[in-house]
Amino acid sequence: MKHLKFMFAVLLSLMTFGLSAQSTRTTWTTTATDLGEGLYEIKVTASIPEDLHIYALGELGGYNPTTITVQPTKKVEVVGEVTPSKEPRTYYDEVFKMNMGDYSGEVTFTQQVRSRKADREVKVLIEWQECTDQTCQMGEEEQSVVLSGSVAGKGKKNEATVAPAEESGAATGGNFWSIIIEAILWGFAALLTPCVFPMVPMTVSFFMKGSENKRVAKFRAAMYGVFIVALYTLPIAALILITKVVGGDAVTADIFNWLATHWLPNIIFFAVFMVFAASFFGAFEIVLPSKLVNKSDENVDKKKGLGGVFFLALTLVLVSFSCTGPIVGSVLIKATQGEVLTPIFAMLAFSLAFALPFVLCALFPGLLNKMPKSGGWLNSVKVVLGFVEVALGFKFLSTADQVYHWGLLDREVYLAIWIVVFTMLGFYLLGKLRFKHDSEVKYISTFRLALAIGVFTFVVYMIPGMWGAPLKALSGYLPPMQTQDFVLGGEGGGTAATAPKAEQRTVKYGDFLELPLGLEGYFDLEEAKEYAAEVGKPIFLDFTGHGCVNCREMEARVWSDPAVKTKLENEFVICALYVDDKKQVAKEDWVTTESGKVLKTLGKINSNFALEQFGANAQPHYVILDAEGNQLGDARGYDLDVAAFVEWMDRCVAEGK
Repeated sequence: MKHLKFMFAVLLSLMTFGLSAQSTRTTWTTTATDLGEGLYEIKVTASIPEDLHIYALGELGGYNPTTITVQPTKKVEVVGEVTPSKEPRTYYDEVFKMNMGDYSGEVTFTQQVRSRKADREVKVLIEWQECTDQTCQMGEEEQSVVLSGSVAGKGKKNEATVAPAEESGAATGGNFWSIIIEAILWGFAALLTPCVFPMVPMTVSFFMKGSENKRVAKFRAAMYGVFIVALYTLPIAALILITKVVGGDAVTADIFNWLATHWLPNIIFFAVFMVFAASFFGAFEIVLPSKLVNKSDENVDKKKGLGGVFFLALTLVLVSFSCTGPIVGSVLIKATQGEVLTPIFAMLAFSLAFALPFVLCALFPGLLNKMPKSGGWLNSVKVVLGFVEVALGFKFLSTADQVYHWGLLDREVYLAIWIVVFTMLGFYLLGKLRFKHDSEVKYISTFRLALAIGVFTFVVYMIPGMWGAPLKALSGYLPPMQTQDFVLGGEGGGTAATAPKAEQRTVKYGDFLELPLGLEGYFDLEEAKEYAAEVGKPIFLDFTGHGCVNCREMEARVWSDPAVKTKLENEFVICALYVDDKKQVAKEDWVTTESGKVLKTLGKINSNFALEQFGANAQPHYVILDAEGNQLGDARGYDLDVAAFVEWMDRCVAEGK
């Protein structure tokens, strides 16, 4: 058991790595200067990295010139044209068969405006295309600048500067907020566990002693909450930030990719969840060493002032470990599918929700009389969480199974396990199953009956999935449909992918990879580019992963929409690059990075390609390319808005025409 405690502590320390999304690298700064007599000069400065260039204004900019548009209003008049601070580098472009111009380094674009009054806000729309020698990327920003200075006629000069606006592109905030909301709900759920609930009387007792001075009591109660949040959040934040500073985004992404997809951590996570579930069912008790907990508890009374408050918070965190441990793990695992800092914010949200009731009890000790008393219902909550732990634990085993192509946990097997687990949970709620520490259920309360109805409804919803029903609400947690052997009225999995060509030649890596929804396509970009050139279609490039929950949700809820699926089938050449596949490729396909590291597996090669060429290491990540591999439009990530997805596809295709 000691080894298990140590192992779980290490796992929680490891689960702290996130991902960063694609962005343009040229930065823009806008300033406004008062020239006097109601005339203002707006300067938009581009800072361009050494390996990039942006195209010139007007005709010299070719098909994607830089445009700086100061938007006039009824009270702000645009005067003259936009003028650059230097002449562009000019040359004859063999591809476009025309004279072209571009800028590198730093360049400032100036536009004059007239306004009779200062302090008016003016919006500036900036559109540009930045390119290396191989790839290009579109950028768009809207900035605001205030015409700060004297009123018309004074001649006093002032400057106002604004930071660049947020990047354009697909919305990613929805996914972030769904993770935060889930973390908050888990934080409140943790309060109902038997390890945590008994700490409420201890909190009230401690703060009752010092409640004479109201101001001091409020300060100590607030600090109690701060300490609880800090004890959960700061270790996670420190590990993530240290890793990011020492290794950078690439190393952070590589470590997390290993943590999320390698068989070893996934099998360990699965085993840990099963062990915790057994503990919740009453098989044994998982506790931290009593010496550690007792030492902290002793310091609660010994230390005065904030020292005692800190040790009370530490005691709460330690005592509640056996119940909050797997919940914290679930929160962090879900959060590591987002941005690099998402796990920190997720743990902050969890700990704030967890700490809030304790802070209220510390502020208002009299609340204890109005709270429900502990009893058998707490053990019932623990058992229910045990069933949930069993169901969630199989997700880790499924991830390893998909990444390594073991074929052990196909979709119908996974569904059968969930159907059995939640059926047993329903019978437990009805009092038909009893565990070691359960009290006898003489009658069913209305609340318990409602929960049982909800659980059995969920079971009935899952049953059609055994014959191929899509079950979109669970798409992120289930193995993909192509792993199912039998689909009523359709085709099951188990067939090798083929190219969408008349000769139907075998696709590279198609013997172990498949596209969802019966779609046809490629798993190697060079093959996709070759076919795209033949048929004259753009490439829909999908950076995906076997263990990517959000990828499965996008496929089940967005790709499956007729408007999207029809376009994917008829208007694009699909290329799916799996960034977590562990299959070792042929030696001639190995990739050596700039640091000298040799990448041998398909997943590492694709992940490195995504990061180097598109600055992306988050999945899903969608890019539309022309047949030569040039990016069309912006990239798109996780966003369940079908209409916006269709609009994005059309906009990117239009750009390539």
